[in-house]
Amino acid sequence: MAKTVLVVGAGIVGASVAWHLAKAGCAVTIVDAGEGGGLATRHSFAWINATWGNPEFYFHFRRRSMAGWRRLESEIPGVAVNWCGGLTWDIPAEDFDRFEAEHTRWGYGMRRVDVAEALRIEPGLRMPPEQALFVAEEGMVEPVEAARAMLAAAGGKAMMGTRVVSLVTRGGKVAGARIADGTVVEADETVIAAGTATQNLLETIGVPLRMITSPGLIMHSTVAPQRLLNGMVFAPQCNARQTREGRLIAGSDFAGADPKGEEERMARELLARVKALVRGAEDLDVGFITVGHRPTPADGFPAIGRPDGVEGLYVTVMHSGVTLAPIVGELVAREIAEGIRDPDLAPYDPGRAGLR
Repeated sequence: MAKTVLVVGAGIVGASVAWHLAKAGCAVTIVDAGEGGGLATRHSFAWINATWGNPEFYFHFRRRSMAGWRRLESEIPGVAVNWCGGLTWDIPAEDFDRFEAEHTRWGYGMRRVDVAEALRIEPGLRMPPEQALFVAEEGMVEPVEAARAMLAAAGGKAMMGTRVVSLVTRGGKVAGARIADGTVVEADETVIAAGTATQNLLETIGVPLRMITSPGLIMHSTVAPQRLLNGMVFAPQCNARQTREGRLIAGSDFAGADPKGEEERMARELLARVKALVRGAEDLDVGFITVGHRPTPADGFPAIGRPDGVEGLYVTVMHSGVTLAPIVGELVAREIAEGIRDPDLAPYDPGRAGLR
């Protein structure tokens, strides 16, 4: 008989977990308070990468997941990554050489470019950098679309618009979750992929997990009538990319900064920076603003696994959900369906020191 698994959360991580579990032969039920696609997911810059000062173990984990995105593209209709590359010059001069050397030593496809090559990569730059780093293997994805494609491919039972209020234990084991109308959705295993709601859900059964949920604002412009950026640019004034729809989206960094109650002012400032950065953006306006809360375990690294001493429960929570979704889904499904925990998950045990 197939193992029954309840996945709480239908963002990009929960969607990947659900699809991989279904592929492994589990009977999956997905519960989400929204309509599918997640909250953190829809507020993401959606950059698939393994860069930006990560320690080596985390770099390799992210790189492994980048390869996982190529696998998902071949297996799931509707999952499409734009492998456009990322052009970066938002690095202090004193760190530039070290940053390049470190990533090159680890095997990243990073190369230094001059003004002329930067303009070949991004002809729309008003003031191209004297030197920058380009990684051709980085990509961007429309995250809600990708999550919904995975949910559709997973099949199973989907309970959208359904809020989980607590976990349910029976005989010392997690037996499912109680939803807002009081019904208990039972399962052999319950996977929490609920983003910022993870900590509160775990607290309903006394399981500690310290998290930081800092806000980040992303400005989305009105739709440009033409292609202004080929890929992603990471400049000192802002990080920006153009969506498939044609909007330029920008943040003070790729995750966005805390607006501190001044969303409109910050969005206008970001728009001005984008116009100064990208030729052809002069007539654009602010289309809309998103402020997402990053679901980050307290030490900054993902929490992936079973909390100590709790049967029937599996936790998946991280900030870099878009990059990590493929590898997390694959390894969670293997552990639940086959009982095999991948060695690469060792640093991400949710019971590690610093999270309790």
